[in-house]
Amino acid sequence: MFPRDFAWGAGTAAYQIEGGWQADGKGASIWDTFTHEGGRVFGEQNGDEACRSYELWDEDLKCIQTLGLTHYRLSLSWARLLPDGNTRHVNQKGVEYYNKVIDDLLACNVSPMVTLYHFDLPQALQDQGGWKSAGTATLFDSYAKFCFHTFGDRVKLWITINEPYVCAKLGHEDGIHAPGLKEPGTAAYLVGHNMLRAHAMAWHSYDSLYRAQQEGAVSLAINSDWLEPLNAGCTEDIAATERVLAFTLGWFAWPVFVTGDYPEIMRSAIDAQSEKTGCSSRLPSFSKDEPAILGTADFFALNYYTSRKVKQGGGCGEKLCMKSDRDAGEVLHPSWPICGVSWLAVVPQGLRKLLKYIKNNFNNPAVYVTENGFSQVGPLQTEDVQRAEFYKDTIAEVAKALQEDGVNVRGYFAWSLLDNFEWADGFSVRFGLFHVDFADAKRKRTLYRSGWEYAKIISKNRCGQS
Repeated sequence: MFPRDFAWGAGTAAYQIEGGWQADGKGASIWDTFTHEGGRVFGEQNGDEACRSYELWDEDLKCIQTLGLTHYRLSLSWARLLPDGNTRHVNQKGVEYYNKVIDDLLACNVSPMVTLYHFDLPQALQDQGGWKSAGTATLFDSYAKFCFHTFGDRVKLWITINEPYVCAKLGHEDGIHAPGLKEPGTAAYLVGHNMLRAHAMAWHSYDSLYRAQQEGAVSLAINSDWLEPLNAGCTEDIAATERVLAFTLGWFAWPVFVTGDYPEIMRSAIDAQSEKTGCSSRLPSFSKDEPAILGTADFFALNYYTSRKVKQGGGCGEKLCMKSDRDAGEVLHPSWPICGVSWLAVVPQGLRKLLKYIKNNFNNPAVYVTENGFSQVGPLQTEDVQRAEFYKDTIAEVAKALQEDGVNVRGYFAWSLLDNFEWADGFSVRFGLFHVDFADAKRKRTLYRSGWEYAKIISKNRCGQS
């Protein structure tokens, strides 16, 4: 049983579904640039049209209503609203689009959870240094204030930045996400730092200028796997697990929820490796002259997909990179089934364990599971029995976390409402509760069996049945 006011949702992101990449005055984003460069994405695919949600929003709304969602998580395209990344030029067509989306949701008794940044920086700001530039945090704060002012009378749940870990590491260390930079061991830490600064500025802006009138809540979405030592009795594996947790979940949660600074275990590991390679510390420090990081989340927004076993070692020697800093290897347990993509082991119980860990280590916050899903690759299976079972099993684990472990879980958002553009995997990986036919100009949406099962779970719980 879930509380009557439990949030039942599904999520999407602007670049992954909207299309209309140049429509009605929208500016280019780093993902427009990245995909158009070629050689970056499966099948040379891109999000130029994607699900065409910019034109077909009414179809998305029907999908939302079919599922019986109480909440819908969407992201705003910064470049659609502010094509140059700053508030000097506002694209009114973009404002109208998001106003319609928000108003339509509310008219259907669906509460919007709005993400300000989901990987798609305006290219104009990347040209000025992107997230490596300290000034981007200030520009983000201006953008956030614009959105709070424009939409905040109706939006009560805000996410500032989605998965800063992914933006930092995949976009600036590994180079497999936009903007495609490979600057190992340095850029990711700087980017993560500026994203935290941006988040804190935006939270303080909301707190001082809008909270009293709008009465909303603001957080950032942190992704993390559940991690356990490969050998539970091995002190080296236990230490390695703590290190990896510090470098993933802790990197962003520790400053916001615990101390206002990075985990000591993370800083000391980076400093030790820096000493070995003869360079100065690469993890920036927070300035006392800037808005405080600590306490800048009104709830914990968690994106969880999978789990890993961790063992000592796995760095790359003296080489400067995040892998060497962590000095730990991650492995999949053979008992865990894989769904679709190779990295996605199905471990529903890992979510319960992670929720309990968050309760115990981050001062028992209110938690929303803001992303969780199961992928499909290869031939289309609309009778996706395994995914349907996955949702049943996972939601049962969330219920245990809530009822047996006392975790203050407030909501669950499936990823994703629709099959969409899954970043470097293009359209080859499908996470949707609805299948989207990308060969059809009208992008026909068809309910998967898993979508039907999720709708059934929602309906039972909203009716107060166990």
